Amino acid sequence: MTVRRIFTVVGAALAGTVSATGEAVPPADPREVRALLADVGLLRPGAFDAEVGQALRRFQARAGLLVDGVAGPRTSQALARSAREARHLRSLGMAA
Repeated sequence: MTVRRIFTVVGAALAGTVSATGEAVPPADPREVRALLADVGLLRPGAFDAEVGQALRRFQARAGLLVDGVAGPRTSQALARSAREARHLRSLGMAA
């Protein structure tokens, strides 16, 4: 995953948080969420849509977030951070 993709997810989450006027913040781009979940090892490439929701809920539970299956600002930020850490560990030859 590139830095640009991480900024896309986190930027969308932050933009929604900053500009939110009491309305629900739209979820992150589903393609980016899929890629981040794959980076952290919770989703295999080519997974069905139902598996994405399950993987997102598992991530939210493990991260201590509200388990709602929606990639809102907090989930997107935590997911991007976890994916970055997992990639770093793999680059060092350590299991993620």
